[in-house]
Amino acid sequence: MLHGLNRFGAAARPVGPAAGGGEGPALSTSSSPSGLLLRHIGRRRPDAGSEKPRTPMARVPRRAAAAGSDDAMALILEYMAFVDQAPHSSDVYRLMDRVLRRTRELTEAEAGTIFIVRGRGARRHLEPGSIQNDAIPVAKADFNVPVDDSSIAGHVALTGETLLIDDLYDMPANLSYSFNPRFDAAVGYLSRSVMCFALKNLAGRVIGVIQLINRRPKRGAAPIPFESSQAELVRVATHLVGNALERTDMMERIRTKNAELSRSNRLLAGQRARIIQLQAETEDAFKLSINLLARAAEIHDQDTARHVARVNECSYALARHAGMPADFCNEIRYSAQLHDVGKMSINTAILLKSGALTRKEREELMRHPVYGFEILSHSDRLKMAALIARHHHEKWDGTGYPDRLAGDGIPIEARIVALADIYDALRSRRAYKADFSHARAVDIILKGDERIDPGAHFDPGLLAIFARRHQDFAEIYAALAGES
Repeated sequence: MLHGLNRFGAAARPVGPAAGGGEGPALSTSSSPSGLLLRHIGRRRPDAGSEKPRTPMARVPRRAAAAGSDDAMALILEYMAFVDQAPHSSDVYRLMDRVLRRTRELTEAEAGTIFIVRGRGARRHLEPGSIQNDAIPVAKADFNVPVDDSSIAGHVALTGETLLIDDLYDMPANLSYSFNPRFDAAVGYLSRSVMCFALKNLAGRVIGVIQLINRRPKRGAAPIPFESSQAELVRVATHLVGNALERTDMMERIRTKNAELSRSNRLLAGQRARIIQLQAETEDAFKLSINLLARAAEIHDQDTARHVARVNECSYALARHAGMPADFCNEIRYSAQLHDVGKMSINTAILLKSGALTRKEREELMRHPVYGFEILSHSDRLKMAALIARHHHEKWDGTGYPDRLAGDGIPIEARIVALADIYDALRSRRAYKADFSHARAVDIILKGDERIDPGAHFDPGLLAIFARRHQDFAEIYAALAGES
């Protein structure tokens, strides 16, 4: 059975009884005020109209001397020195155990609980941090006490005042807070006297509550009421206790949060690594797919794989030398190879015909840019490839096809690929021509021949870059000439 001092929380929800007396759901009481000593220390008093507490009977002070005496001052200084070491503690629950045990020693309390305030606004509640009882075994409790007037501890947390109650079984019925004897009946423990006070931080905000049960100077003797001087003894140190508790709790919560963040970061790092791996695998699969698509479109050419790879790399090199953004350069590096994908829709007999094409066959062949655009334009990843496929046969002077675009009206990616494709076509052997050397290909592109007019066909800015960097094209061709 779990034990906790929940008898002071009328609305508390215990998992099991609590140490030193505990209460479950609120039970109504109808005790007579006769013989009761109920003392409030603080700003709040019992409700107007309630019966005034009776004058306490004379007592012989034991450990707690009068608040103004040298003995009392020595005890106060001793307690403050003890508490002042608390901020160096690294465990808030160990700190609460130490503070509660020392407070009980100074007040001769048989049992006690130290609560810490959790939550905000209407959700504020008291959470037990340490529960101690010299008379019965106690264990960790799992219950909360609302910060309101329905219980003694909740009332103290709400008002900040200190309560001294001589007899829990003889409390006025008209008090807003009450004591529930349910735990006492369940375990055979008898709770009588109580001292309950708030722990405050340096700003005066209540951050915890200490409840002390049954002042019993001598083991086996009947419990006696707590003294006001004892309340004064601990009162002067409550700010130190509260501040130490708040600081240690904050450090504990920061450490816990940091540990949670570290675990989350490790988990996220693993997830990010997996995502990157999946993205890489997806990207590889995507590029493989479009490479196979490009090769399928030019299956009639003997060196298809080498041609598409070279056009990719020459386009990438020309784009970089033209100062295009990195993303653009990376995209054209895989998009250029799809420039002739529309040939997949052309009759193979036309593509493989060795003789001259008829007018109708030539018109059909000249539709392959439109077919390529239709194939590629449905994919967001292939928008650039679609533009290249449609416009790589346009010419700077507007005499190209299919849309007869001119100048800057031709997409820059199509202008780049057009120049790269022409270079590779000149270098490659075809059924209708021999392969040309690099020098011969450069001479035709820069000066023209019976079929190519550089000034009319190419972007002059790109042509100037090619004139300066054409050796890069030669190196790409040599490096990829042996690919199959």
